[in-house]
Amino acid sequence: MYEKDDLIFYGSTGVYRVEDIGPIRHIRGYDPEKNYYKLSSLRRGEVTYVPVDTGVYMRPVIDRGAAEDLLERAAELEERVCDSRDPRVLREHYRKELESHSCEELFRLIKSVNAKGRQAAKQGKRLGKTDQEYKKRAEHLLGEELSVALEIPLESVQDVLAQALR
Repeated sequence: MYEKDDLIFYGSTGVYRVEDIGPIRHIRGYDPEKNYYKLSSLRRGEVTYVPVDTGVYMRPVIDRGAAEDLLERAAELEERVCDSRDPRVLREHYRKELESHSCEELFRLIKSVNAKGRQAAKQGKRLGKTDQEYKKRAEHLLGEELSVALEIPLESVQDVLAQALR
């Protein structure tokens, strides 16, 4: 169970702060006998209430040491380029990587799409919409978490990621 003020990675949506824990009696539709986490998004300002016994994936945000270690190992992460032209196959491939909820897998997804983009550019082509969409989602999720772990502005994360991939 998480405590008030804990920073958590919630589902596939990003980083949230646990603002409060307890029953919700002031909003209709919630079971007044259950305890809920009141979660507030660090970046989007939204608030959500989640039962403490939810099946939605939650974990603590990685710490600075884990973030720095990931950045040091980033260039060594093996790419897993999905060459399928079928959007359904691509979505399933990327969905599995996103649902791992692993910073390493998010980084690997970004690297893989970058590699695919380089391959496409050599052939005079551009990345497909599905590739771009999932890369953007991975950058968002990884960016939020690295921003918190490294205590840097979200706007600086892209530079940190680019430097780690050199």
